[in-house]
Amino acid sequence: MRAALDEARKAFDEDEVPIGAVVVCDGRIIARAHNMREQLHDPTAHAEILAMRAAAAYLGGWRLHRCDLYVTIEPCPMCAGAAVQARINSVVFGAADDKAGCCGTIYNLLNESSFNHKVTVVSGVLEEDCRNLMSEFFRRKR
Repeated sequence: MRAALDEARKAFDEDEVPIGAVVVCDGRIIARAHNMREQLHDPTAHAEILAMRAAAAYLGGWRLHRCDLYVTIEPCPMCAGAAVQARINSVVFGAADDKAGCCGTIYNLLNESSFNHKVTVVSGVLEEDCRNLMSEFFRRKR
């Protein structure tokens, strides 16, 4: 999670919403990313999506079943859905997202019984650090 926080700080410094993500496979980080929606003018350029794309490219395939996604803020519906579609093993996040979190806060897409793949969820890892970075970003915006 510390590596994901480092990515979130990069986003903060680039005036992007400070969310960072890393993908870990077999105990080592294979992909890192942070939000880049403003820079790329791309509504899908969330940290999780960019990290999963990089991991798939690194592994040479879209199935990330041996991988764990670490992200500073609970994934939104798009990112949670992408984790299911990528067959991610687990999602580990720092702080819950009361407005868009779909890994247990508003809804849990990762364990939806209708889907053919379930993703393990771990929440609250370095929660205070993750939450404080987001709070500081939006405090400066106002």
